[in-house]
Amino acid sequence: DVLYVAIGDSAAQGVGASRPGRSYVGLIAQHLRQRTGSSVRVINLSTSGARLREAITLQLPPLRRLTPDIVTVAIGANDMAGFERDRFTRELTEVYDCLPAGSIVAEIPSFYVGTSERNVRVANGIVHRLATEHGFEVAPLYALTRRQGPVLYALNRVAADFFHPNDRGYRVWASAFLPLIDRVVVSTVDDRPNSGDSGLA
Repeated sequence: DVLYVAIGDSAAQGVGASRPGRSYVGLIAQHLRQRTGSSVRVINLSTSGARLREAITLQLPPLRRLTPDIVTVAIGANDMAGFERDRFTRELTEVYDCLPAGSIVAEIPSFYVGTSERNVRVANGIVHRLATEHGFEVAPLYALTRRQGPVLYALNRVAADFFHPNDRGYRVWASAFLPLIDRVVVSTVDDRPNSGDSGLA
């Protein structure tokens, strides 16, 4: 079996999707099944509304008890309100320090306009710097959501709550992760010994 663990907020929970399998976590799990030919066990540690602090206190402790093959982290969007650069850097460092090697971390998606969008750009600079320091690949979620444009995204990619992605929106999110997922599969899952060791290298 392949063990996939997701860290995140309401987007990782799939809020706005028509069913859990159409969230980005569900789409990644489906891709892993197709890519590996193995069953995939998903442990979704995300919590709706989570900020970095909640990820640290609620999600990372159970992660430490697991030996996942794939870890995705999409967290920080809820920290854009009241954004403080130093606090964000400190807390994101604490998150990354607890992740296993080979984890895939995501940019914060585009907010398109206003102060939040400016905060997102600053925060994503921190994401990339810390990811490089920790040796993590970064899923280009900001670039892909920004490319959609606010009008197209609002009309076709947003759920009825006018905030969370819908099924189409989550396909955009998944597309940010899947090329990196394939790299991890090639370097870890495909090369696992038959002993059943599912740890990341």
